[in-house]
Order: sequence, then C-alpha cells, then structure tokens
Amino acid sequence: MKFEDLLLETGGFGRFQILILATLCLPRINVPMHFLLHNFLAATPSHHCAIPHQEAFVNLTMEEVLLISIPRKPDGTFSSCEMFSQPQFHLLLNSSLQPENKSIIQHCQHGWVYDHSQFTSTISTQWDLVCEQRGLNQATATFFFIGVTLGAMVFGYLSDRFGRKTVLQLSLLCSLLFGMLSAASVSYTMLAVTRTLTGVALSGPSLIVLPLGMEWVDVQHRTFTGILSSIFWSVGNMLLALAAYLVREWHWLLVAVTGPCLLSIVCLWWVPESARWLIAKGKVKQAHRHLLRCARMNGRKDFAEDMTLKMYAQRMVLQREYKNMGGSYSYISLFRTPVLRKISLCSGVVWFGVAFSYYGMSMNLTGFGLSIYLSQFVFGVIEIPAKMVMYVLVNRIGRRQSQAWTLILAGVCIGANIVIPKPFSSLRSVVAVMGKGFSEAAFTTVFLYTSELYPTILRQNGMGYTSFMARLGGSLAPLVFLLDEVWRSLPEVTYCGVAVCSGAVAFLLPETLNVRLPEGIEDIE
Repeated sequence: MKFEDLLLETGGFGRFQILILATLCLPRINVPMHFLLHNFLAATPSHHCAIPHQEAFVNLTMEEVLLISIPRKPDGTFSSCEMFSQPQFHLLLNSSLQPENKSIIQHCQHGWVYDHSQFTSTISTQWDLVCEQRGLNQATATFFFIGVTLGAMVFGYLSDRFGRKTVLQLSLLCSLLFGMLSAASVSYTMLAVTRTLTGVALSGPSLIVLPLGMEWVDVQHRTFTGILSSIFWSVGNMLLALAAYLVREWHWLLVAVTGPCLLSIVCLWWVPESARWLIAKGKVKQAHRHLLRCARMNGRKDFAEDMTLKMYAQRMVLQREYKNMGGSYSYISLFRTPVLRKISLCSGVVWFGVAFSYYGMSMNLTGFGLSIYLSQFVFGVIEIPAKMVMYVLVNRIGRRQSQAWTLILAGVCIGANIVIPKPFSSLRSVVAVMGKGFSEAAFTTVFLYTSELYPTILRQNGMGYTSFMARLGGSLAPLVFLLDEVWRSLPEVTYCGVAVCSGAVAFLLPETLNVRLPEGIEDIE
C-alpha cells in the first residue's frame, strides 16, 4: 500500500494540511529576506573622495569645491575613486577643461564622503568597501551563499537521519542566533564569519519546508503546495523592500529580518513530523498517531485501525530498499544506480543554472528608473503572476517542458538586453521584467520538480545535493558583476549562456506529472 492511499484514508487534502501549509509559510517568508538582504545591507550610495582642509574654501559652493578637487569622468559626473593632489582653481574659469598632467590625479587619500539621503549606513559606508575594496563588498553575498551551500549538504543529511521537524527547528534557532550576532558585528571579519554561519543555518528552512509540506499532501495537491510555498517566497521579497524602506541602518535592518525566526520556532511546535519519513524509519506507531490526528481534524472519524498493519507492510517495502543499498543511504546513494545517477547529474546542472541566473538578476536593481526599494518590491510583485502561470503550465505541458523553456527564455531575455541600445530604456525595462518573470518561473518549477524526482528514502539527500549546486550558483553570481571591468557586457553574457545551457539539460530529466511520489529506488529504476 502506497502512502498516498494512507492519506486518502485520512481525508486527502483537508483542514489538517491547510494548517500545516499556513504554519510553514512563516519560515518560507523569512528566508528570502536574508537571501536578498545584500541589496540593502551592502548598498553603495554615491560617494567621492574626502577633501582635506575643506574649511579653507569657505567662499566656494560645494559644487565649486568638488570641481577643483575631484576629476570628472567622461560622462561628466565626478569620480568616486580619484581626486586631484592639489586644488585646480583654473577649472573655476572653464570647467570643461581637462587636466593635461595626469600625474596630479591620485586615489582617495583621506577616505570617502557618502550620500546619506537614501541610507543612514550600510556595510559599504561603515568600512569603506568601495573602489579598491569593492570586491570585499560583493564577497559578502558570496560568503553568505557559501554558508548556504555547506548547510545544504549538512541539513539534507540531518533531516533524512533525524527527521524534518527537529532539524527545521534547530536550523531556525541557529539562524536567530547567528543573525543577531551579525547585527552586532564590530568588524568586517566578524560580519563575514557570522553571515556565513547564518547562511549555513538558513539553508535548513530553505531546504526542508517544501518537502515537509509535500510529504503531507496527496498527488492532486502537490502542484498547489509547491506554487503556494513559492508565492510566500515572493511575499518575503516584498516585505524585505518594506523593511529596508523603514529601517535605513544596517544593524537594525538585520535585527528586523532575523526577529521573525523566533515566531517560526514557536509556531512549528504544532506541525507534526512527516509520516512518510516516520514510516520509512520504522517508527510506525508515531506515524499512526499523526495520521489519526490528521483524519480526525479532516473529519474522517472512521479512520481504520488496521492502518497500522498497512504501514508495517509499506515499511517492509522500504526496508528492502535499504538492504539493496547495503543497509545505509547517503549522498553517494544518489549516484549508485543508472537512472538515479542521470537524474542527479542533470538536476544538479539545472539547479546551478536556475540559481545563477535568478540571483544575477535579483541583485541588479538598477535600470528601472525607480528607487532601489520600489525596484525590490516590483521584482517581488512580478514573481506572483509568473507563479500563477506556472500553476497551469506544469499541469498542462508537464514539469520537464516547463523547466526547460522557462530557463531558456530567461537566458534569451538577458541576452536581448545586451543588444538592445541603451536609449531604448522602456523596451529594456520590459525585457528585464519578462526575464525576471521567466527566471522566477524556473525557480518555482525546480523546487516542485526535484521533490518529485527523488524517492522518499533519499528525498532530503537529493534536495540537499541540488540545493548545494544552487547555492554554488548563488555564491558565484555576485562575483560575476566584477567582470564588468574586463568587458561591460561580460556579466550579462555569462548569465545568458549559463541559463540557456542548463535549460537544455532539463530536457534529459524524466516527466513526473501525475506520477506518484517514488518511495524507494525500485520505483525510480
């Protein structure tokens, strides 16, 4: 007897499942607030070199002081990283003159002056992570995603070993602790370490929430569950814009986005452990207790007492799978059999491409002609229609086609903006919005698709491995922006190429539309 048959005996999809999904939305909303926090935490406001002895120029306006102290760039704006070694008073007579002696131009010697009209403080202004130190600023996001990458491996294994709920609560507790320590950072090194550890901890909820919800719903509602979970991610994006708009100081912004972890920890006490996992681990009595509770809440008071015998029968099936794998299971088990090996290799490439292109677009909030806060909010709003469309498409044309074409079209949109001339700003904005929609559609599909590809006994290991690949892509995405010093369009070319190639690989994966979740390796092979 399959687990879906047990769920049907308890009422299928009812009040019990709705309450579980509603509770799991809390950590789901909180995760993107940290994942995209770099947009505001490390934002770099306009700045210029600090001018020494500025009090000597009391008779000059601020514009005139800048004119004689800071060289202009070709576009006419003042340089952010250079200054004149001596005041160039002759520029007051003709500001269009360019200094012939380039030796009088030097790097900033006395620090920087920042525009605080938009941000009270960021880590860029706190530790002068600009100009030659610009790489350290981008590296902050990379450190965070390296942590998420490591955490994906750890929590994928732990949740298969010790249970979904226990490990989810542990990860949220660690997220709360390290998030608050990040807010209290007194040096860049301390911030880099604590943000990395926060990334490790937050990989838990990002990895476990969806499978825990999926394992409590029937086949007919799996797509709904996946899309609903993804919508809460977009809500988190929009709430991040609101939080950042209201809290302009980076220490308190970290506190604001970390605090909700405490509410998630408290609410999760009600959520039961996955009955699928309990049966797979041989804890049939606990599984029966949760299923009985599910049946009563769903109004099925006639839940058969002989369900325990049926669960023991399913346990025997799963035990045969463990024996076939030598009595143990790990990440190596994902590559032991031919079909599962192909799934693991291809899904790893797809997850890398999805995350690489998604974060590449999400961390570039310029180009809309809007404030950074409104851009973040718009990006969150754009994602919701994309998810609604995917709810229909994945059930009409299937998971595989949806996954492949959304990734390819996201890459095409990124590539199109490389060739569209800069003056066509409206067209470029429309294409960018479409690209963001396709990118989010790909991310929505990949979560649902992957959770259906792997069997129950390896599902969290599979999600851990693919999440590792995704976070690897997320770690590299911010650093690609630094390639604009080699060629201005090189970052976009890179994002485009990776998205299109990974989308093509998705065609090699099997279709899972209306297929029961596999319980063991035999179901896959």
